[in-house]
Amino acid sequence: MSLELSKKAAAVKPSSTLAITARAKELKAAGKDVVGFGAGEPDFATPDNICNAAIQAIKD
Repeated sequence: MSLELSKKAAAVKPSSTLAITARAKELKAAGKDVVGFGAGEPDFATPDNICNAAIQAIKD
């Protein structure tokens, strides 16, 4: 059975976010010091002062 995609589905471009994440992984694997800001990055907690400012902004 052969499945064909609709014209709209075929026109969807690859995710830029995933491409950035893949490139960061390639650079890390090559030994480069990389901080990725793609999907789900950075992988460390947001500093308390930023969290508190966001909470205050929401309350205001």
